[in-house]
Amino acid sequence: MTDAFEWQPSASLSALKSRADQLAWVRGFFAQRGVLEVETPVLGRHGVTDPNLDGIYANSSALAGGAAGGWLQTSPEYHMKRLLAAGSGAIFQISKVFRDGERGRRHNPEFSMLEWYRPGYTDSELMAEVGDLVCGWLGCAQPGVLSYRNALYQYAGLDPFLASDRELTRRCEAWLEPEQAMKLGRDGCLDLLMSYLVEPALAEHGPVFITGYPESQAALARVSERDGVRQAHRFELYVQGIELCNGYWELTEPAEQSRRFAVDNQVRRQSGKPEMAIDTAFLEALKAGIPECSGVALGLDRLLMLKLGTSDIADVLAFPIELA
Repeated sequence: MTDAFEWQPSASLSALKSRADQLAWVRGFFAQRGVLEVETPVLGRHGVTDPNLDGIYANSSALAGGAAGGWLQTSPEYHMKRLLAAGSGAIFQISKVFRDGERGRRHNPEFSMLEWYRPGYTDSELMAEVGDLVCGWLGCAQPGVLSYRNALYQYAGLDPFLASDRELTRRCEAWLEPEQAMKLGRDGCLDLLMSYLVEPALAEHGPVFITGYPESQAALARVSERDGVRQAHRFELYVQGIELCNGYWELTEPAEQSRRFAVDNQVRRQSGKPEMAIDTAFLEALKAGIPECSGVALGLDRLLMLKLGTSDIADVLAFPIELA
């Protein structure tokens, strides 16, 4: 027998009204700047190769000429870049996206994402616009900037580009058994140090962009050498220690992108995950020519959490996965 409370939403009516206000504010922000709102598929033929993302398979017979298949999208990125290649100009989208295995106080398998692309913008120029949108909505100070390298050095006591794999593993043994730490790999260790040491420290700061990630952590960003190491043109915005967005100065070279997809699948094999079919339509769009641009994906649920001062995503969702 179903408990009586299970039909009720987890978010209050005032939170739902704030969500509606947020959507109207975002649309007004981009309307004033002449950015076109678009819609792309939630159900697509392909998932993503990114080893850090697990998509949700959709067994739909409507795809691939009647053969069952398809994926709920982890991001509208590939479809939006196909629109860019078709000459759309600057575009944004508010979409539902899906990632398997993610449920916690800041995660739900289905969540709302704002994604936008700015032809002609560098990552620095897009960061300025992200700051305008986020801080305009929250009423906070404009973000500062801290490099990934300095963040790890300052709060974890190591250089993430020069530290040995063994040094990283030893640091992670403060939270994991040695054999568990060894299985993480280099990027897994760095992610753990970010979560356990850097992000809590950032909670004591005002809004801040983290920039200049290792190239292994930015599969869709261009890379350049700075300060003697190769760094990806990737940024993330943290407000009160909460990661809000992930942005790139976008990679537009199809051969390099294809190579990175192959590396992703190699990492997936090594970690026991299934290989993912390559989205050939996306690669063809790259070959046709995507304009030089920067793009960013921002979690609207987390942004609303900050606005309302709550630490639980269920407080801003009508029906999280347990009530869906």
